[in-house]
Amino acid sequence: MAKKRVAFRRHLSTYIVINILVWCVWLFTKEQGTLAGGLPWPAWMTFGWGVALAFNYYDAYHGSQDFAVEREYEKLTRKKNP
Repeated sequence: MAKKRVAFRRHLSTYIVINILVWCVWLFTKEQGTLAGGLPWPAWMTFGWGVALAFNYYDAYHGSQDFAVEREYEKLTRKKNP
């Protein structure tokens, strides 16, 4: 569980740094009127990666997979020994 939380924090910091960089690139290279027709291109990356980050957060802080493995093992042992 601790490894998952450390991995999430690294993922979050990478997400923040890369998104700041990408949005700065967009800000300094955009042409006039780019926002008129739709979303700026970094928004798609930020959204998609943000969804993946949310799943990573859930797994690191709220996932109970360790208990699921133990429950499944108990079910299998109960089936073997009725």
